[in-house]
Amino acid sequence: MRTLQLDLADRGYPIHIGSGLLSEPALYRPYIRGRRVVVISDSHVAALYGEPVCAALADFEPRLLTFAAGEPSKSLDTYALLADQLIAGRFDRRVTLVALGGGVVGDMTGFLAATFQRGVDFIQVPTTLLAQVDSSVGGKTGVNRPGGKNLLGAFYQPRCVLVDTATLATLPRRELVAGLAEVIKYGLIADEPFLTWLEQALPALLGGDETALQQAIYRSCEIKATIVAADERESGQRALLNLGHTFGHAIEAATGYSAWLHGEAVGLGMLMAAALSQRLGRLPAADCARVAAVLKRAGLPTRLPGDIDTATLLGFMAGDKKVLDGELRLVALDAIGRGVIVSGVAPTLLADVINAAHASETA
Repeated sequence: MRTLQLDLADRGYPIHIGSGLLSEPALYRPYIRGRRVVVISDSHVAALYGEPVCAALADFEPRLLTFAAGEPSKSLDTYALLADQLIAGRFDRRVTLVALGGGVVGDMTGFLAATFQRGVDFIQVPTTLLAQVDSSVGGKTGVNRPGGKNLLGAFYQPRCVLVDTATLATLPRRELVAGLAEVIKYGLIADEPFLTWLEQALPALLGGDETALQQAIYRSCEIKATIVAADERESGQRALLNLGHTFGHAIEAATGYSAWLHGEAVGLGMLMAAALSQRLGRLPAADCARVAAVLKRAGLPTRLPGDIDTATLLGFMAGDKKVLDGELRLVALDAIGRGVIVSGVAPTLLADVINAAHASETA
């Protein structure tokens, strides 16, 4: 097991990374302050890991609550259903919630923890690659609305994160590929040598090699922990973690949060962000081609389907959380490994980037 520390003074916490961690009672115990625990999961993950996690928490009268798997469940309806079950079970503010699952479960559980009785403890146990390298770390929580992704939420940090890499053995290949988008992101925004390593390690990562996966997860979490510690509430450099997300969130919203996995949409969004960077004169054409090549080799989408029209995407982008005073902020690249925040990009230029993604021959 390897451990990172996210340094946020009295709200800091460890990120444990290793195989078989979710079944270890000693890894939970220091972060549970009350006598009762509620494990929250989706219908798919609960069937795989609900029993061993509850067994590890046997000293705390664990109760398992589940909801339907999938991004459409990341809603106020699901939030209310879970909250009502906590209320009916007479759980008090000493309860600890355990998020067992992917990004939807983690975001939902974190938002519930932030708001139930004005805040209770929670622990992240991410079971997808995307959640292990991104959404479980940093304290972003929330739910979607028809008008956009994560428009309701809170910054609320977990007590600890347990990354059990053994869970990736049961992860569908499509989910593994989607998670690689967020791994690639860290190389693009902050660490060119890491991207070089990823380019070489892609066959091992796609083949489920646990040593390679643990290294990718560790370095991804290390980069994110450093950025979050410096800018917890995204007033500055934390926004770099959103590379490709404004485009990607618009794709998700335009397709009803059901057709695309988050990582797939972000992967294409990063390609669009690289293309925008090139059009802005920031990123050399060779670097833009390198971005396209690594995304394609990872198996991520590199072309926007024709049924997602440009005007619809621009409309969702205009309602993105990163719009400030009516001006959209985007993450661009000045080089591989060097992200930058830009604003004031003309809508016509964004439309050109989207239209080019429709016509891309990279797919």
